Parts: sequence; structure tokens; C-alpha cells
Amino acid sequence: MYDNAGTGGHVPVMLDRVLELLAPALTGRGPVVVDANLGLGGHSEALLATHPSLHLIGIDRDPFAIEFSTKRLAPYADRTTLVHASSDELADVLARAGRTAVDGVLFDLGVSSPQLDEAERGFAYSYDAPLDMRMDTDQELTAEKVVNTYSAAELTRILRVYGEERFAPRVAGLIIKERAKDPITSTKRLAEIVRQAIPAATRRTGGNPAKRTFQALRIEVNAELAALEAALPAALDALVLGGRVVVLSYHSLEDRLTKQVLAARTKDTGPPGLPVPLPAHQPRFRLLTRGAELPSEEEVARNPRATSARLRAAERIRVDHQD
Repeated sequence: MYDNAGTGGHVPVMLDRVLELLAPALTGRGPVVVDANLGLGGHSEALLATHPSLHLIGIDRDPFAIEFSTKRLAPYADRTTLVHASSDELADVLARAGRTAVDGVLFDLGVSSPQLDEAERGFAYSYDAPLDMRMDTDQELTAEKVVNTYSAAELTRILRVYGEERFAPRVAGLIIKERAKDPITSTKRLAEIVRQAIPAATRRTGGNPAKRTFQALRIEVNAELAALEAALPAALDALVLGGRVVVLSYHSLEDRLTKQVLAARTKDTGPPGLPVPLPAHQPRFRLLTRGAELPSEEEVARNPRATSARLRAAERIRVDHQD
């Protein structure tokens, strides 16, 4: 077990399982791992400490994450390449780093601890803050812009699809009505509007009624699903034979997308009933997890943010000229 994990109260989610799954791919000379969502660098630090010849490429769209992890991983500076970029730029990042293939890729999706903990970032409904929610603070689109400029139909769509909010039309309608009086600029006001839009009977169960709306806005502002949709296939394409990918997701949309991408790469695509499998149609990958693995009760007790985590992993078992 890796014991030196976490700084400032930050505990990397399912760390021991992540290390266990990636380890068999990192036994060769000078293995390379991509941490596609670097965050506070907890997983990366553990990987670097555990594998003395490992080179780590860390990617994050949040400038704070790059700054923090640069300091945290300073003891391993000669074995790290940290890049301010979105995960969907993974192929370009590898090309610029001169790495055409890698041994492992980790995706630790969702919002990071500092983004949640710093009120001014506007991710959390538990603080009153400007409606921001940008992971990359250099980008233009903010939650405030979405809430105040999207049409009722657009708001309903993102609330329903990204937030899985069954009262999406009611929430969108009240947002439109309230923003006509005054622009909605704070997390507190938005959370109150959502609370008013949700029927009282529903408000009594299931936690804060604003949770789904805030999730939907965050996914929209940061194009999170689109990034994963591009980044995960690129990561699989970059893996060497025996290379492994591990994905930690925190809501059903991310997990469903991960499941679909991995399923497509782990099935035989040949016509059914052939006496001999066609090599070109045989799977390039095999699943390393049965369904989605959940954190242990002990981990959830120690690290409440692990509660919603779902882990899936796969290994490359075939390489041919088509890859």
C-alpha cells in the first residue's frame, strides 16, 4: 500500500486499486504513464514514487492544478512533463512530447478538490460565489453566461441530459422568468431558484435540489463529456501491447460513456458463426474489471468524495497494422 498519499487533506480516490491495475504495464524499461486529469497530483505522486524509472505526462486544463502539481512533484521533476491542456488534446500533447506510444493512462474525471473548496470558483451550491464553474479560467464560457443567455429549450436540454433532472422544464422556465428581472450572477441565487422550481415533496428527499442543475452547468461549461469522448479513444490508440487504461468517473454519464467506449474495443466484430475467428475483427483490448468497481466502505468513510466513484480498466492485448 502506498502510504504517503494526499496533501492538505486531499486523498486520491481508490489509489491502491489504481496502482494495482497499472503496475503490470509498468515493469519494462522507462515506462510512460499519462495522467489525463492531473488535479492535485496525488495519483501521479504515488505512481512516480512506486516506479523509479517511470516518466509521467500530466495534463490539466486548470492552471492552478499545473502550478500546484509542479511544486508537489518537484522531487520527480526530471521524470515529469506537465502540460496545461484539456484531456481531449491528449494526442497532440503526446506528439509534442515525442511520445507515440505509452504504457498506461489514468483518467480521474470530474471536478477536483480545489475547484470545489475555493468558493470563488463557483462550482459549489454550498457557498455564495460568482457563477463561474470554469476548470480552465482562461476560457470565455462561464455558468453565468449559460444561465443568462441560453434559451429555455437549450437550458431544458442540458438540465435533462447532463443533470438527469426530471423537472428540467420547470427549472429552466423559472430561470428564464427570474433572469428577466435581474441577471442571475451568484450561486446562492441560482440554488434558491432551483429550490423554488422543484416540487416540495421532491425537495424533502435526495439531498440538495440544486445538485443536478449545478452538475449539468459544470458539464456544459467545460464540455466534459465531449472531452472524454475524444480523449478516451485517443488514449486507447496510444497504448502499447500490454498497456493499460484506468478510468475513475463520478456520475452515471461519464461511467456510461466509458463503458460504451471500452465495450466497443473489447468485442469481436466479425460475422457471427464463423468456424475460425478473423484476426482483423478480434478484440484489441480486454476488460480488467467486472462492470464498474466501487470504493470500499472503509475508503468512503475515510474520503467522502470517493462515494460516487466508479472504476473501469482495460488492457491492450493486440496490436496490428490497423491501429
